[in-house]
Amino acid sequence: MRIDLASAAGSPERPNEDWVAAAIPALGGGVVVVLDGVTPPRGDDGCVHGVPWFAARLGGRLVELSGSRRDMSLERILAEAIRATADAHGGRCDLSHVRTPQATVVMARWDETQVEYLVLSDSVLLLQTPGGEVTAVRDDRLDRVPPEALRSVAAADALRNAEGGFFTAAADPAVAARAVTGRTPREEVRAVAALTDGAGRWTDTFREGDWKDCMTVLRKEGAEGLIGRLRAIESDPARPSARHKRHDDASAVYAEL
Repeated sequence: MRIDLASAAGSPERPNEDWVAAAIPALGGGVVVVLDGVTPPRGDDGCVHGVPWFAARLGGRLVELSGSRRDMSLERILAEAIRATADAHGGRCDLSHVRTPQATVVMARWDETQVEYLVLSDSVLLLQTPGGEVTAVRDDRLDRVPPEALRSVAAADALRNAEGGFFTAAADPAVAARAVTGRTPREEVRAVAALTDGAGRWTDTFREGDWKDCMTVLRKEGAEGLIGRLRAIESDPARPSARHKRHDDASAVYAEL
């Protein structure tokens, strides 16, 4: 088994709000967890802790449960991790605030028989077959929201964790039921990769290659190589900034099973 991961902040002036981890439990198999903390608009979000704190608490709980509780589905694990993280706020924060700290989630877990996965919001999971074909597992609800509906803070808030909008892991465990989940036989998967949207725009935004090409870069150059390629593209003044920012936090994990 080979696991490679990397994460890079979008700006040295701001903390990296991504969180990424991989584990090889004593029970066997493996676990990959990638979170992309949602940067809130300027102003109050009802929380004294901040997005990096939230992502670290949620991610740590997800890895712990995924590696130790094979009797729990990934959906149930996400719900329990959200509940535990909400409790960790210690009653000091307004968790009902629409912009309370939140994150996108990608999880994959495998043993000798199957590969399980979960995706919530706009990060992506890639599954590669022994023959080299790549399937992207995505939660495309944010992509289906018309861009004009996100141009104001109030409009985006109205769609956040709401019907007809998009869902992220915040303080309500019930959101776990909104995640895209599935499982596939272990023998049908050679490798998996999880990318935050900041890393995935090598394919999504800049069209440097399809997801199969992205997996090839990860296999040959590692996660750090993919992020390095992305930063070179973003620094090219001839290219327009993506999504109104030149650089974004970028994280990727690649695992050969």
